[in-house]
Amino acid sequence: MLLKNKTSIITGCNKGIGKAILELFAQNGSDIIACIRKESEGFDLFIDTIEKKYQIKVYKFYFDLENLDEIKSCIGKIAALKIKIDILVNNAGIAAGSFFQMTPMRDLEKMMQVNFTSQIYFTQGISRLMSKHKIGSIVNVASTAGILGDIGTLSYGSSKAALMFATKTIAAELGASNIRVNAVAPSVTKTDMYHQMDEKSRDNLIQSSILKRACEPIEVANVVLFLASDMSSFVNAQTIRIDGGFIN
Repeated sequence: MLLKNKTSIITGCNKGIGKAILELFAQNGSDIIACIRKESEGFDLFIDTIEKKYQIKVYKFYFDLENLDEIKSCIGKIAALKIKIDILVNNAGIAAGSFFQMTPMRDLEKMMQVNFTSQIYFTQGISRLMSKHKIGSIVNVASTAGILGDIGTLSYGSSKAALMFATKTIAAELGASNIRVNAVAPSVTKTDMYHQMDEKSRDNLIQSSILKRACEPIEVANVVLFLASDMSSFVNAQTIRIDGGFIN
């Protein structure tokens, strides 16, 4: 029960890594503010099961990361709850790949907005709520794509690299409010994005790892839980790679 009596905001938690984080946080006693793009009957049923199984409260909010007005409205609704926000996990994002000479600028702009600009905008609003209580933890879900510089990852990798850089800067600025800010950078993970990747490129990345397998969503969630909890109370401004070991 590492998060007992805490409230966590998790974005993009209706599938993949975000869904694994939501259930693990609930298992550890946290109430959840679940932020996803649109309503889903399947997600509603999942939440009902989670609330009953772990005896926690889940609040559901909806916004599109391409729409700043929707993000602003959601921040206002969260503020209206008048509850202490302990943890923010910026997990939502999109992925796509193409050679840089064939990347339309509109695709690059969309990737940067969804994976970076809107994440910062949302974090600005939520961090103001967290700062009132002078404590908290923010975890950004990045990617090794923002570190390795693989062919075809210009848009996605650049957006995640920006998020990792922002992690350090935001940590420096929020330190006075006793809010820690860290990131995780998973490699190939078995989510929907796993099946969207070019098979040859995906297998090459997997074989480059010492463990030579893809990451499971729960393995990312476990590290996010560590960073969100008091177990990592002196870990700050870091990006933790979850890649099975890259030696190159």
